[in-house]
Amino acid sequence: MIKKMKPSLIALGAVLGLCAALPASAQFQKAEDAIKYRQSSFTLMGTHFSRIAAMAQGKVAFDAKAAAENADILNTIAKLPYSAFGEGTDKGAPNRAKPEIWKESAKFKEAADKMVAEVGKLDAAARGGNLDQIKAAVGGVGQSCKACHDNYRAKETN
Repeated sequence: MIKKMKPSLIALGAVLGLCAALPASAQFQKAEDAIKYRQSSFTLMGTHFSRIAAMAQGKVAFDAKAAAENADILNTIAKLPYSAFGEGTDKGAPNRAKPEIWKESAKFKEAADKMVAEVGKLDAAARGGNLDQIKAAVGGVGQSCKACHDNYRAKETN
């Protein structure tokens, strides 16, 4: 019985291994899909961040509930775009990603991680509902976004 099970277990292990690898390799069938995904993620991030920033800057009335909701969404979305900077996604559909992203991948990851951490601080501040804390956290997010844009975002599309 053990001899019969051994090939079955090996086959099962191989199938499970392939299934586990499929999502990573099949996430984006084409470079253009990855580029659209990350652009969409960044667009959503900008939308939700600017709603909070407008409150922090006094451009719109402060609404603690709306700030918390937008910060929560932003905190989720902030983690999404970086999986879409894979090999081959430096070319394809028009994009503003500089080649330095792939040449300096460790530095780019560090910048992305910093931005995600700053967004986490904004989320915590927004959940607390204190406008002064939100203002400070908005500044941190804005600085981390700007630093990444300065280093890794082209002015015009490729």
